[in-house]
Formats: sequence, C-alpha cells, structure tokens
Amino acid sequence: MSTPQLVVHRDKELMAQAAAARLITKIVDAQAARGSASVVLTGGRNGNALLAALGASPARDAIDWPHLDLWWGDERFLPQGDPERNVTQAREALLDSVPVDPKRVHAMPASDGVYGNDVEAAGAAYAAELAAAAGPEDHGPVPSFDVLMLGVGPDTHVASLFPEMPAVRETERMVVGVHGAPKPPPTRISLTLPAIRSAREVWLLAAGADKAKAVAIALSGAGEIQAPAAGARGRSRTLWLLDAAAASQLPRDLYPPASP
Repeated sequence: MSTPQLVVHRDKELMAQAAAARLITKIVDAQAARGSASVVLTGGRNGNALLAALGASPARDAIDWPHLDLWWGDERFLPQGDPERNVTQAREALLDSVPVDPKRVHAMPASDGVYGNDVEAAGAAYAAELAAAAGPEDHGPVPSFDVLMLGVGPDTHVASLFPEMPAVRETERMVVGVHGAPKPPPTRISLTLPAIRSAREVWLLAAGADKAKAVAIALSGAGEIQAPAAGARGRSRTLWLLDAAAASQLPRDLYPPASP
C-alpha cells in the first residue's frame, strides 16, 4: 500500500476548493484514459463542502457526468430521503445540479427499502452491486475506484469503521452492517478496509481543530483497530488533505508550509 502524503491548506474553505479542483482533474484524466471514472463519496461537513465547491467551479463542465460512477463509503441506515443520509446531502450539494446518469449513482439501501430494517441484507446487496461492477482487471470483488474519499472523525473513524468495533476488524467482506455505532444513528452500512484498499487513490479529508488529535494519532504509526484512519490506504496513492487547524498537532517536518 502507498505511503501517506500530506497537503495542508490555510483554512477549510481553501481546502474544499483545492480538493474539488484536484478531483475534477482526476476524473477528467481517468475519463480521457478509459472513457469513464469511478469515485467513492464521503459525507460529513468536509465531504459536502468539497461537493459544494465542485458544483460552484466553472471547471465542473469538464467532467463527462453521464460516464461517472458514484459510490459511497458508508451510509446512515435511515429512510429514503432522510436529510441525515449521505446521499440526500450529496444530491443537495451537487448531484441534483449536474447531468449524472441515475443508473450510475449507486446509493446504499435505505431502511424503508426492499430489505426493510435488515441492515445485514442491505449491506450484502451493496456488496453484490460492487461485485457486479468489478471487472477482471480489478483487485477483488469491488471496482478499482479512481478516488475514494473519506472524512476523518475526531475519534479517528473513517466511513462507519469505529475504533475497536467489529466492522474495522473485518478482513473478508467488502461491506458490513454496523450496529451500535457510537455516533448517531447507531445503525449504518459501511465499506470495510479491504474494500477501501482496492481504490487506486484514497483521500482523507480533515479540517478544524477538533480533528487535530485524530490526524496526529492516525499518522503516528497507530494500528488500524485503534485508529481506523491509519488503515485507509490506496494502492497507488494515499493523500491526506488537511487545513492548518487539523494539522496543528503534527510535527512540521511532515508537511510543507500551508499551501493554497
């Protein structure tokens, strides 16, 4: 797996804008090479800020939206359209304003869908959808995502993989149901670390002083069971996109001065 690289921006607004520009470039390059691209979205304040910045960028029109597959790293197991669902927030921030192909927007199942409140069945169905999209050139039963984005929680969680909980210990399944999450709602669906590590590039997003301790722990050599963010690595690249506040507890020799 790749060694983490750090990019530190002056503030969260610049971080969102720069990350959006970086994502546009990555998608356009992948589409030029293969005709399509695949991205795993993340929710939370940083993921949604990135999507909003992408939507506000004139360069968004460089993306061939109908040939972009969008997946999610995790989802709150709530009814369709619930404002707390990551897909609902992503639609509001960006997706409803761009010409995506609805068949290529791969939302995780909702709690009022065909699987009812069976989160394990819902997770298995999403795993099957991933497997169906994977090709012979991919590394296992998930596509080789061009970019997989993850927000980093103050407790070092990524997706819905929380420290010391069963989901972060999973080594076989690509998707799991999560019960008893310490952050509401308690029931969720999440990609596992093996699925995350199938991505070509993994980008971890953290902004704000409340993320500084988690960033420092995850980049200090901590184990992935205690600090799930430490186990999130891409096959070709692992990129930590931070603002200065989130990087404030890191040794300065780990990263250059704040960049635009």
